[in-house]
Amino acid sequence: MTVQSKPSNFIKGATGDWEVIIGMEVHAQVSSRSKLFSGSSTAFGAAPNSHVSLVDAAMPGMLPVINEECVNQAVRTGLGLNAQINLRSVFDRKNYFYPDLPQGYQISQYKQPVVGEGVVVVDLAEGEAVTIGIERLHLEQDAGKSVHDRHPTMSAVDLNRSGVALMEIVSKPDLRSSEEAKAFLTKLRSIMRYLGTCDGNMEEGSLRADVNVSVRKPGDELGTRCEIKNMNSIRFIGDAIEHEARRQIEIIEDGGTILQETRLFDPNKGETRSMRSKEEAHDYRYFPDPDLLPLELTEEAVAALKAKLPELPDEKKVRFVRDFALSPYDAGQLVAERETANYFETVAKARDAKLAANWVINELFGRLNKEGKTIATSPISAEQLGGLIELISDKTISGKIAKDLFEILWTEGGDARELVKSRGMAQVTDVGAIGAIVDELIAKNPDKVEQAKANPKAMMWFVGQVMKSSGGKASPQAVNDLLKSKLGV
Repeated sequence: MTVQSKPSNFIKGATGDWEVIIGMEVHAQVSSRSKLFSGSSTAFGAAPNSHVSLVDAAMPGMLPVINEECVNQAVRTGLGLNAQINLRSVFDRKNYFYPDLPQGYQISQYKQPVVGEGVVVVDLAEGEAVTIGIERLHLEQDAGKSVHDRHPTMSAVDLNRSGVALMEIVSKPDLRSSEEAKAFLTKLRSIMRYLGTCDGNMEEGSLRADVNVSVRKPGDELGTRCEIKNMNSIRFIGDAIEHEARRQIEIIEDGGTILQETRLFDPNKGETRSMRSKEEAHDYRYFPDPDLLPLELTEEAVAALKAKLPELPDEKKVRFVRDFALSPYDAGQLVAERETANYFETVAKARDAKLAANWVINELFGRLNKEGKTIATSPISAEQLGGLIELISDKTISGKIAKDLFEILWTEGGDARELVKSRGMAQVTDVGAIGAIVDELIAKNPDKVEQAKANPKAMMWFVGQVMKSSGGKASPQAVNDLLKSKLGV
């Protein structure tokens, strides 16, 4: 399948339009209590070298034993990516030297991965969607970590991560802009979080990405790519792609050529810098690991895993649009994270779903973002917000009072209906009480009355004055109806 770029994605250069081609290699830490080939803990934040077995340290005579749950997690992820599950796969040795790789090789998968081709549908702004191909997903073990700030002349090695299971998910070069790349990784993380196969905590290193970037004139052959290594921020990935694409365009337009190389991104300077060239690239000398038999799965085992998959974001979005009559855009925002979707469903249950979506997306999300909180740390529970929605729906409170009530719930907590009752926040619907205010305003402002009769829009002055006089408690609908009657508009 040939992916066509939209002209709006083209980058303007001195010699015309350029197209950026992006592929990603995503390294996702498998959610499991123990490592891929040993029983050591995978818990984050432990003291250095406290989660290291003899296998992880590559002591002589130690043999790897495959962790069945890590294999199942890889298969679940493959199913979530609508990918081919390979019933036979092979573990290989990827040979290279690094101080935090005690074996002198990494156990990975090369030509025969556990998961083959799949697709991810990515939602973009304004309701647009693009389909990104997945080339493969394979299992491999992580290396340890070199620490360079503990001693003035020596480096330390922490092997806690050594042997932790990783899924490497390789996309096809189908991405055509930094926005698509960011949206792709966001969607991939969302799918894995729904599945429970990776927690996606980029700040803890459990989700990282290598980004391949090249440029070409629209319709030309693929250009020479550069790989930006170890990206652990979605925002920085976007910045790195933007800089790297423009760097390559400037070099080519100045008559130079792009060297295939590995680069690093400096977020402080907003630029990439060379790490190593193609000539320095490793020859990994892959060969099947002699200590591990080929991994063979049965169709029945794969089917059993598939039967227990949760409802995934795309399926949930379709249901929200269908059952709650939401727009695709609003539904997409609500299903982006599993916790958010669950929160919304609790708020919307047996209530006005559109009103619930509006309050979750605009009021709640806005306040959470402003204060750096998440749905999990929200001071207002789904049940509390649902109570507020009920009060608006049954016209006990107006929209303005609802915002005041939201503030009280956020800062003080409590039950929405009890707070309205105890604090006298219910809106006034008594026509007699509102009528007295209206009569007084009409008597004192004959000029405004004439203006309203000549131009019904001028009636809004009276509406504002009534609401002000009532402390915002008057029912807006009752006020409008009464004014239209008394003013004859």
